[in-house]
Formats: sequence, structure tokens, C-alpha cells
Amino acid sequence: MALPVSAILGDLADALGERGVAVLSAPPGTGKSTLVPLALAAAPWLGDGRVLVLEPRRLAARAVARRLAQLSGEPVGRRVGHRMRGDTMVSEATVVEVVTEGVLTRMAVADPGLEGVGAVIFDEFHERSLDADLGLALCLEARTALRPDLRLLVMSATLDIDGVAGVLATAATDGGVVPVVEVMGRTHPVDVRWVPPPPRPAGRRAGEREADHEAAVADVVRRALAEVPVGDVLVFLPGAREIRRVAQRLGGAPAAVLPLHGSLPPADQDRALAPDPHGRRKVVLATTIAQTSLTIEGVTVVVDSGYTRVARFDPRRGLGGLHTQRVSRAAATQRAGRAGRLGPGVCYRLWSEVEHHHLAAADLPEMATADLASLALDLARWGDPGGDQLVWLDPPPPPALAAARDLLARLSLVDDRGRPTAEGLAVARLGLHPRLGHAVVAATARGHGGLACDLAALLEQRDGGAAGSGADVRERLAGLRAPGRARDEARRLRRRSGVGGTPGTGDTNAAGAVLARAWPDRVARRRDGGSGRYLLASGAGAVLAPGDPLAGHELLVAVDVDRPPGGGDARIRLAAPVDEADLVGTEDVAVVRWDPRQGEVRARRERHYGALVLASGPLAAPPAGSEVAALLEGVAQLGLAVLAWTPATSGWRDRVAFLHRAVGPPWPDVGDDALVAALADWLGPALVSAGARRRADLVRVDLGPALGTLLAWPLPRRLGELAPTHLPVPSGRSVRVDYGGEQPVLAVRLQECFGWTETPRVADGTVPVVIHLLSPAGRPLAVTADLASFWAGPYRQVRGEMRGRYPKHNWPEDPLAEPPAPPRRRRS
Repeated sequence: MALPVSAILGDLADALGERGVAVLSAPPGTGKSTLVPLALAAAPWLGDGRVLVLEPRRLAARAVARRLAQLSGEPVGRRVGHRMRGDTMVSEATVVEVVTEGVLTRMAVADPGLEGVGAVIFDEFHERSLDADLGLALCLEARTALRPDLRLLVMSATLDIDGVAGVLATAATDGGVVPVVEVMGRTHPVDVRWVPPPPRPAGRRAGEREADHEAAVADVVRRALAEVPVGDVLVFLPGAREIRRVAQRLGGAPAAVLPLHGSLPPADQDRALAPDPHGRRKVVLATTIAQTSLTIEGVTVVVDSGYTRVARFDPRRGLGGLHTQRVSRAAATQRAGRAGRLGPGVCYRLWSEVEHHHLAAADLPEMATADLASLALDLARWGDPGGDQLVWLDPPPPPALAAARDLLARLSLVDDRGRPTAEGLAVARLGLHPRLGHAVVAATARGHGGLACDLAALLEQRDGGAAGSGADVRERLAGLRAPGRARDEARRLRRRSGVGGTPGTGDTNAAGAVLARAWPDRVARRRDGGSGRYLLASGAGAVLAPGDPLAGHELLVAVDVDRPPGGGDARIRLAAPVDEADLVGTEDVAVVRWDPRQGEVRARRERHYGALVLASGPLAAPPAGSEVAALLEGVAQLGLAVLAWTPATSGWRDRVAFLHRAVGPPWPDVGDDALVAALADWLGPALVSAGARRRADLVRVDLGPALGTLLAWPLPRRLGELAPTHLPVPSGRSVRVDYGGEQPVLAVRLQECFGWTETPRVADGTVPVVIHLLSPAGRPLAVTADLASFWAGPYRQVRGEMRGRYPKHNWPEDPLAEPPAPPRRRRS
């Protein structure tokens, strides 16, 4: 029976020949991965070029290449070949080459024109990996600037067609029209059954909750085997760790239980894909690797745990790692569809229908969430460190790209202009994450190359290798002795680095020293004895699982950390102990700081590694000026009220503040914020003169001369003229002016002001003084800035009220004709 995509092969090839770019939207099972590459290989416009087929994973690349070779009637490596890191089967006869996405990136960086390549097919593009997005951007640049004959085809099961077509339009021939071909699949109904696990008891820890969920998955698998009597069962789990544990729980099940994840040896992967040789039903425990890229014949039942594991990076905290989260609705639909490939199927979902509606609609592209260090190194080698010249479907987020470029600089993989250094180029040739590549290159130079290669091979696996009793990465190195992708990768790296030996053997005590070169920001120091809480050199907090043996070590390198969704300390999943002597970049510094608890300046010599204080001791001779600077910081924290203010200094400040408001420059701002900002200028010298180091010493500091330094000549003399401290009143007394409010105030007894009609003014006569006229007892009777108006009006009411209360005092009918009376002296 012809597959659905067969009907459009000719039109698709013609569209690519005419426009140069195209989009093919076709669901799984329609034949796009196996029929389209061979059809394009036969297109007349290809000439002597090759067709590159990009697959998002190694397992899919091998499977697609094998199927294409079968259809061609030849073994893999002849007309159809595959190329991936450490596993290449191509020849001069190869026309269709299936590659993993990272291989395309390396090919494009090494040869921007992709000479010899006639067409590039991006298969399963909806997965939106970093390498796929970068590969498409590089190919678009190649087609636009160097190779107008290079054809580009984007294929996917579920895709933002408009968005992809819009990007491809930048490289389309003749006006940017992008052909979009859609193929409808043959779908079979899938009966979705909602089986949420029972409620968990309150107070369960993270590990206990995971175990509960895995037990529920195993129970549903046994139920599915009983309820659906025919067909194989495909179970989706977040990662290899969960697969191992669920497999243990399924011991004795009436089926062959087989794992399927990217870290398995190819033979084990093939065993999971092929029918059981003994005719038994299969239960395939898989990661998202089986979501869309592979066809597993015989599956009629899907059990979906509802979780997936994705890369997450927090550029603000510098933390990245794998994060377990709920699947999206789009991913859940793809998973369920695996049960309906051959006929009607059943999908068991371990969540409720209500919960389903609250899931995210779709997964975010890896570009939006992942660590961009590898992408940043590729861009540096391409010659565009910021990626500004490329056309992106989704551009790299600036904070994450900035963090990645900063990491490359700290690892000395790029220079100050963002260009790759010699070490950066050496790291890129290894095909590892820049952290791991740097560790291998640095460790090889110090005689630990074999161990570094083993660690790199182990840590490249999404789950860090075989299970161990805790987070100690050294315990997992022994797993490299067994056949598998990690051992093959370790051998490849050892050959590439020129070191011998057998993977998984040898002394592992230097593991921490090796890893500290790759993760200098993840060196962690214990916060308190034995609790498992650590502080990372980046400044973030991290914690080991309760009871982990590594908690007994003072220093660790936390190579795999996962920040929990609710925030708080990151969880350390993999780490190795490290000695302080193995840390590169420690710094001895003199630290003089204000101690708010003791209320004094503390001077100490500390050894720093990032945010970590590795050692501390008294500092006998602090650097000049450092103690004063620390005490000034203390004053800033405590506030200006901690200083020894007197009525004279407070009054001086009020007068200057008044002139700053009334006149402006050159009279300075002497508000709290301004004085605190300028503490070093006006208070610092006074602290030196007083020999102050503690809060108690501040009472000895004379603020008068210190504040006086804020006024340049002739302002000190003008201060007395513009804002006098006292003003004469008609009684002959000189009365203090209060400048503490919005306007200056003169408080004087009413009888001292008889005959006074002209309101006094300050600031060169521009600001009237507000007169507070007081009773014989010193209480306010009236407030005025216009004495003449007061005597003519309000005085009569005041006189009527006060004559009876104070009969011994003069309350004349005509206050302007009455001589002012000096205040009476109190009897002794």
C-alpha cells in the first residue's frame, strides 16, 4: 500500500527546484522520512550533489538510514549513509546522508558554502532543538550569500507553518513565495483513558513522590496488558533513571520489558524497535525519543506518565541542568498517536481530564530555555559572535547568550573580541559542550586526560550514566566498562586526545580537580556541618539529597544541578569532592567591612573563589583608607541620626537647606540622601581625625567643621547674611529664626512687637519670615507673614480674648501707638 506522502513527491521536488525552499507538513506514519529523501536524490536539479537529512537524535538517524538503505537495496554506507559523532558510514557512492543536527552545524562552520551538498532536509523540525535552529540559520545564510543552488526543505509532523515559511521566504527564489505542502495521514481512533494516581500522603519528599509515581506507572502497565489483549505497549517516562526503576517494578510481567533511550548501545535500541524474536508481547519503556522520530511496529497501547525531561538554564543564577516537568498538550497528542499507527489503539494517561486542560499548549523551543554555550562557540567560529547577521526563527535570548559568551571568556575559549582562541578551536573539534571540552583539553595537559575523557562521556548522557547510591559522579565511572554509547564515546575521546587506557578504570580521586576546570562557577562550599546545604561559587544555593555521603565533604564540584519549580536551593544531582589546592583562580584579598552586629569595622584577610570564602583570619594592617570607607558604610546603613548632632549643627543644616530651596545653586543639597551620597567627602576626613572605628566613636566627631567643608568661599560669610540665625525685634531683643520648616519662622511674644508693621525678610529680602505671635505664656496666638494686616484686623479678636486671661499684661486698643514691651523677667 502506498504511503500518503507518495502522491506529492513529484510536486515537492518540482517546488524545490523552482523556489529553492519548501515546507512539508505531514503527520507520523505518512512516509516523509523515508520516501522524500530518495525522491529528492532522483531530482534532476540535484546534479552531483548530496542530500543531507537531519534527524534530531542518533537513534532516529540510524533507523532512517537503515530504512532508506533497505529501500535502495543496498547496505548502509553505499548509496545511503549516516554520519554522527563517533559513527560514520559513508562512501564516495553516498548520495543520501542522514546526519544528526550537530553534524550539520560543524559541517557549515567548517565549510560555509556546504560544497557538494545539493539539498538539506530538516526532519522532525517541530522538536526545535538548538542545533536544528542554528543549522537552519546557517543554511539560509549559505543559500543567500554563497549557494543560491542549495535547496532547503523543512519537514514536520506538527509545525508553525507560517513562522517557518516566513523565515524561509528570506531565501526563496523569485519574490519570496514559499511552497507549503500538507499531507493528511491515515489516522485510527485512539481510546484515551484517564488514570490519575491516587492522592499522595502529605509531607512526602521529592524522592518519595517520584517512587509513588513510578509505582503508579507500573500498575497501569499491568492493567493495560490485562485490558488490551493484543499488541505491544509503549510507555513514556522522563529519563533513563525512571526507566530503570519502572523496569524493576515490572519484573514477572507477561511481556518482554525493554528500555529505549539514547544512552543504550545500538544493539539494545534495535532490540526495542524490532518484534520480539520469541513472539512475546513487548513493553517498551522509552523517553521522548519515541515520541515522533521512530516507528515501533506492533504498538497498540501507549501509557503516558505525563512527564518529560528538558534542559533549563537560568542566566541570572548561572544554573543549568535537566528539569522534569509536565508534558504539553501537543506532546501528549503525539504520544497518544503512537497507539493508532496500525489500527485502533488505547492511550492511558496518568492524569485527569481536568488537569489536561491546564497543561501548556506546546513545548517551548530549546533556544528559549537551554544553556547556549555550545551555540555561542559555534557562532564565534562562524564569525558572528552575537548572531546578529543570521535569520532566526527565534533569536537567541540576549541574557542567555550573554551568559554563554561570558562563560566562554572565563574558560579562555574566546578572546576579548569574541573570536575563538586556539583552545576554543581545540574544544570545538572534540564536539563536546564547551565546559567538558575545556576540561578534557586542560586535564590532558596535566596528565589526567583519560579520566577527563571518561567524565565527559559520562556527563554527556542526559542522566549521568548508570545509577549510583548517591550524587557522587565517581561511583558512575565504573559503568563505562559495560558496552554502550558512553563507553564508545569515552574511547573516541581518548583516541582524539591521544591518551590510552580502558574507560572506567584507574584512579578517580582527581575527578573533582578535572571538573572544577569545567565548572568553576559550580564549586560549592558546605554552609554548615553535615546538613548537605552548599553555597556555589556563582552565589546560588544548592543542597544534596538527605543522607547523601557527599555531605561530609567541605568542597564539591556540582556538575548537575536542578532548580526546583518552586524556587529555593538547587538540587545537586551529580558532584565530586575537590581539594582547595586543586582550584585554579583563588584570590587572597583584604576585606575591611562594617559589622552591623558588633557595631564596628572588622578587618580580615580572606581567600576567595568566586562567591566562596575559603579561609579567613585577622588583618593586622588594613589598606590605607579602608577602615574609614567601611565606617562610612556603617553610617550609611545606620542613618545620619547616629552622628552627634547639636542644636548648632542641626540649625546650620536647616539654614543651608532653606537657601538650597529658596535660592538654589551654589547652595548645596544637604538632605539625607545627598549627605549620605557625599559621606566620603565631608565626613571621611573628620573620622580620620577622630580615629573612629566603632559606632561609639562617632560621638567624638565634631560635625561643625565637617559640614562646613560643604560650602565654598564666600558662602560661609554669605550664610550669615542671607539666613541669619537671629533677627532683632522692636523690644530690643535678638530672637532665633527657625529654618526647619518650609519657611523661616520667628516666634516672639506679641507685646514685643507693638508698632512693628514691616514683616522681616531674609535671602536678600526675597523670602518673608513667618511671625508666630505668642501669648505671655509662650503659646501661639497668631501666625502671620503680614504684620500690618494683623494689627488692622485679627488683633482685635486676640485682644478681646486675652485681656481677661492676662489682665496684668498690656493689650492696648491701638497697638501701633504703643511702645513694645520687653519680656518680663521671672521672679527667682
